[in-house]
Amino acid sequence: MQNPEKSLLEADLHSLITFLVVYREGGVTRASERLGVKQPAISNTIAKLRKRFGDELFLGRRAWITTERADQLAITLGPAFHTLHEALATLDAESAR
Repeated sequence: MQNPEKSLLEADLHSLITFLVVYREGGVTRASERLGVKQPAISNTIAKLRKRFGDELFLGRRAWITTERADQLAITLGPAFHTLHEALATLDAESAR
């Protein structure tokens, strides 16, 4: 069994964060604006995640509809990234003292 640290390193957290922003913003355009990244980079990331998870994740062109798998990913990953964000903010605040 793979150790958790190695598993997290291989998880490509950057892509998963990008997915969450696309999910929350409802599409590539708003996600690219929020992240300050060009739209093709976001689209390429979503394409990579579609292959990884074996699911389209988002359906449609203009108004994206999430798939059941995308909903599961967001429900699972959202709280985990929120906890990580809070932990980093706490550490940053302690460092600033």
